[in-house]
Amino acid sequence: MPELSPRLKAAADMVRDGVRIADIGTDHAYLPAYLLLQNKVTKALACDVSKGPLCNAEKTALIYHLEDRLSLRLSDGFDSIGEDEADDFIICGMGGSLIAELLERTPWLKNEKYRLIIQPQSHSNDVREYLINNGFEIIKETALFDEGRVYNAMAAEYTGEHKEYCPSYIYFGSLPENRDEASRTIVKRTLEYLKVRYEAEKNYGDPEEAEKLKMIIEDAERRINENQ
Repeated sequence: MPELSPRLKAAADMVRDGVRIADIGTDHAYLPAYLLLQNKVTKALACDVSKGPLCNAEKTALIYHLEDRLSLRLSDGFDSIGEDEADDFIICGMGGSLIAELLERTPWLKNEKYRLIIQPQSHSNDVREYLINNGFEIIKETALFDEGRVYNAMAAEYTGEHKEYCPSYIYFGSLPENRDEASRTIVKRTLEYLKVRYEAEKNYGDPEEAEKLKMIIEDAERRINENQ
């Protein structure tokens, strides 16, 4: 059985039992192979925009004798995936802006039967902003360390509702309420980044943007202090 890195294991743990999955940007297909061999999922679709990673995925399928349950698909995001081919969709290893773009051009994902499991390499705020503005609810968010880097993963489902969130939610998600070290690290770094942006806008940029950033920072600091 392939051994998953901590960041891929975090995504695997968010997959529902007994479903079909599509792994978008699969690389070696270690994640779908792991889930199949654990019998957590029934079928898997390993997708990538390039042929090279799919060749690696094919080798993984052959090594673990998964040819009958692991299918390969050349696809740019969701473009070559049918609406009835999977239940849970996993996207790991892409920037948040790209992930948000892929979701934006796939309107059929707005369906309560699906779950999205997303682990952005950067710009998690772009993912959260898309999700909450398009009727998705982030039902779980976690953070972890992997080879000296810190990552966060989230699971989201479509509800069609547009809830009101606190001002800092897009940048921090639910991480300020988590008390693990990885969550605290992401929260600290994000807060430092926002403070730098605030000073730049206040001194040289748009006063309205500065005021907006100030409100986000104050809300984040309130949440952090409440969860010390």
